[in-house]
Amino acid sequence: MKKLLVLCLLLLFITAGCGKVTKESAVKTFVSDVNGSKSYKINGKMEIVNNEETFTYSLEAYYLKDNYYKVILVNQTNNHEQIILRNNDGVYVVTPSLNKSFKFQSEWPFNSSQAYILESLVQDIKNDENVTMEETENNYILKSSVNYPNNTELTYQKIYFDKKMNIESVEVYNKDDIVKIKVAFTNVDLKAGLDNDDFVLDDLIDDDCCGNVDCTNKNCENPEMDDTTDNNETPNQTTENSSSEQTSGSIESIIYPLYVPTNTHLKTSEKIDTENGERVILTFSGDKDFILIEETAKTSEDFEVIPVFGDPMMVSDTLAALSANSLSWSTNNIDYYLASNDLSQEEMITIASSIGNTKTVLESK
Repeated sequence: MKKLLVLCLLLLFITAGCGKVTKESAVKTFVSDVNGSKSYKINGKMEIVNNEETFTYSLEAYYLKDNYYKVILVNQTNNHEQIILRNNDGVYVVTPSLNKSFKFQSEWPFNSSQAYILESLVQDIKNDENVTMEETENNYILKSSVNYPNNTELTYQKIYFDKKMNIESVEVYNKDDIVKIKVAFTNVDLKAGLDNDDFVLDDLIDDDCCGNVDCTNKNCENPEMDDTTDNNETPNQTTENSSSEQTSGSIESIIYPLYVPTNTHLKTSEKIDTENGERVILTFSGDKDFILIEETAKTSEDFEVIPVFGDPMMVSDTLAALSANSLSWSTNNIDYYLASNDLSQEEMITIASSIGNTKTVLESK
């Protein structure tokens, strides 16, 4: 009888303790897996919700010890590809179709949460003393706060794991518990075997970017458009490589932001014919003055690197270059440049996010 009682207690102890995943063990497993990886490759899909629009990207992320990163994002609506690269030379945002790159002296990706970078998720968990865990039939879910300095609307995230503690997805929420960013991982290889050669800037530009299309016009997103040489530089852009440029066409419509700060209004709107393209200058005045320039995108014949101060920033359907007083980005064959001494960085991002969809297009007179 005594032996039977001991056996029952032993079985009860094993049943209660064996295989039981707690918040502490889940965090320990995830942190150990990430920190133990010398290099990894991630494939997946990212969705960004902006008001009533959802922008979907295919995603590839690569990591190598010593802080090498490469993230390839392809907009699934217009096939616009951009790449974020970090190596020993700096941080770059590359747009292969324009044969151009912004170069930053930036702390990216360490200065902000990044839902598609595992080290960032680990850091968010470590920084939050109130991490919680929920268990469902198929998942373990860790919930932590996030750090998006230029988007304070985002407050927390949920990280989903399967029952073997393999990461499956990340959801980033605003204060109203609405998902604003979602990353779904289709493959996570923590033993990718990468080396420094996988993070070389020049290798990101494919001379035959257009496939079977004649790449004398390197605007791969609209290869049928006839481009002409343009030596004009866009505002606040200094090239490291001497290059001739091509413009992708004319500006058929002026695009106005849906969001403008209170007590600020459009003062002037000017459309200029440049030597080989068009430029629109919108001047807003009031409590918070700013200028918005729209210009036909230019494609460089030789790979061009544009030094900028600031950080790479996702703005709705594209990656942008954010500095203290300006924001630059390209989308749908238009280069945008927003500058102000009055706007905060978050306000500039909000204005930029309200631009670029059909609802904001007003035909120019």
